[in-house]
Amino acid sequence: MTERLRLRPLIVEAAARLAEAGVGSPMPDAENLAAHVLDTQRMRLALIPMVEPEVADRYRALIEQRAARIPLQHLTGTAPMGEIDLAVGPGVFVPRPETELLFAWALAYLETLPHDHAPIVVDLCTGSGALALALAHARPDAQVHAVELDPDAIIWARRNADSRIAAGDTPITLHADDVTDETLLTPLKGTVDLVVSNPPYVPEAAVLDPEVADHDPHRALFGGPDGLDVIRAMVPTIARLLRPRGATAIEHDDTNGGGVAALLRSAGFNDVTEHPDLAGKPRFVVASQHP
Repeated sequence: MTERLRLRPLIVEAAARLAEAGVGSPMPDAENLAAHVLDTQRMRLALIPMVEPEVADRYRALIEQRAARIPLQHLTGTAPMGEIDLAVGPGVFVPRPETELLFAWALAYLETLPHDHAPIVVDLCTGSGALALALAHARPDAQVHAVELDPDAIIWARRNADSRIAAGDTPITLHADDVTDETLLTPLKGTVDLVVSNPPYVPEAAVLDPEVADHDPHRALFGGPDGLDVIRAMVPTIARLLRPRGATAIEHDDTNGGGVAALLRSAGFNDVTEHPDLAGKPRFVVASQHP
């Protein structure tokens, strides 16, 4: 009989391999991949002291792929946002933990709205559908619209939207369209309570980790020389869609908080506030539109 192997030493060995390869979060990634192989939750790994040799072999193979800087989410096939998991892979931007802060702000903002109508939410540059679907899950009373231009990303967004419908969530409306189009969502003009966006915002000259540069679609990453091209063109669309006292939240590069805030102020927005991420870096700007 082939001898079973202890799991924890395997994970420690894997984390060392990932650290050697330059992965920024070696132990969490090693544990998440172990949980994936064992079809369990990361927090329950301690309850599985031993594994079969074939399981260890599958695990080591995944670790080597992660050491080659293939994104963790491409290996597991999922990425979380709020209380849901999204299917992700080649051809779509992988949602990052930083966006969870924008999502939390959006949920808190929706709680402040009067209850005289169902809230209307628009997610511009939805990618995998992350923000739109997480908000629809958390607020089943909301009417959520999601806009995406890239055909490959739309495939992923539709897949995730269908999955959430099957799970019982309120369906979103997915639009294959350009967020900079002056006629975008014309029927919603002046009626939207909240616009959220995680648009392409990386400056063209930025140096990115291999997981991002080699695997995320460049169309979803780069926003021109200063990273503001898409945001700059999108702000008039946001201003047109929002109802009086409606609000927006836009994620941005950590070099561009002031730039995004200035664009919103110049478009007539009030209460413009810059928000940091968990590392203290500028990460998203919120603003409202008062009459």
